[in-house]
Parts: sequence; C-alpha cells; structure tokens
Amino acid sequence: MDKEVSILKVLSEPTRLRLAALLAGQTEVCVCQLAAAVSEPEYKVSRHLGIMRSAGLVEARREGTWMYYKLAEPGCPLQMHLCDFLARDFDDHPMITADREKLKQVGCGK
Repeated sequence: MDKEVSILKVLSEPTRLRLAALLAGQTEVCVCQLAAAVSEPEYKVSRHLGIMRSAGLVEARREGTWMYYKLAEPGCPLQMHLCDFLARDFDDHPMITADREKLKQVGCGK
C-alpha cells in the first residue's frame, strides 16, 4: 500500500499532475519543452520531475546536458490505471488541453 500512497501524494500537487498528463502518451519529452508547456521555469519543473522520479512515476535519460523524461512502466495496478486515465480522460480539461497544445508547438532548445 505504500507505493500507492506515495503515487497519490506525488500527484496531489497540481504542477506534477499536469506534468504527468503531458507525459502520458508521449515517448520522451525534454525538460525545456515541459517547462514551456506549463509556463514554469526549468528548475521548478526539474524539481517536480525529480520528486516524480523518486516515487517511480517517471524515468529519465540524459543526453549531454539535456534530460528527457517519460512515464515509467507501471509498478502496481494503480499506476497502470493512472497512466491510462492521464492519457485519455483529461482530454476535455481546459488546462491540460492548453498545456498539450503548447507542448506540440515548442521545440527542444538543443
């Protein structure tokens, strides 16, 4: 039950929930793209992603000075259902829709 509680605590923060919704359905996304999509500084987004990584929600890959993130493979049934929910059921949420549109428009600065 500790894994499930940890996941829900991490996603109870609005920016982390937005980031998770952006990563759902994506292969990998650069921190700079995520920061532009949620209109937050890269250092804040990186900090949120670090918390999400510690909880096992995201995985990271470094390429030079750039960090790329994706949702981690589900480690429990709750995480599997949340990944599906984030990918499909936020389509009508105005903020998530706007974030996804911004993500489509921004490129990586590398």
